[in-house]
Amino acid sequence: MCAVLAFGAAPAGAQEAQVAFGAVKADPSLPVEVTSETLKVNQEDGSAEFLGNVVVVQGQMRLSADRVLVIYNEDRSGIERLEASDNVLLVSPPDAAEGDWAEYTIDSGVVVMTGNVLLSQGPSTISGDRMVANLADGTATMSGRVKTILKSGGD
Repeated sequence: MCAVLAFGAAPAGAQEAQVAFGAVKADPSLPVEVTSETLKVNQEDGSAEFLGNVVVVQGQMRLSADRVLVIYNEDRSGIERLEASDNVLLVSPPDAAEGDWAEYTIDSGVVVMTGNVLLSQGPSTISGDRMVANLADGTATMSGRVKTILKSGGD
């Protein structure tokens, strides 16, 4: 609750809030596992589109969505980034965030979520237009008409 209260002192009209995100710092070098109902591979641009109940797991981080586009690096030796859309949910225990769209850049461990972003941290929630979460250092910044609802754990 202390981390939640740290950003709660901002003025009501604040446009940005920095918060902790996830109890365990992520390791972007861990393997990425993707499961889905359908997979479409594009040999020309080196991408793979996963459709239907897509779940991406890397360590303790879990990203789910209806659609995830995997974009490989230039020499196709590894994943550069993932683009998730429709019913996007990012979980880095114990925190969870949902939004309309997300981009996860693997090497940096940064996830950018946009569109009706809602971050749940225990009984408290933060909403905004955009969240940038750094999974490697366990922080996130919410921006764009940020609204915070603080609840005590005893409700």
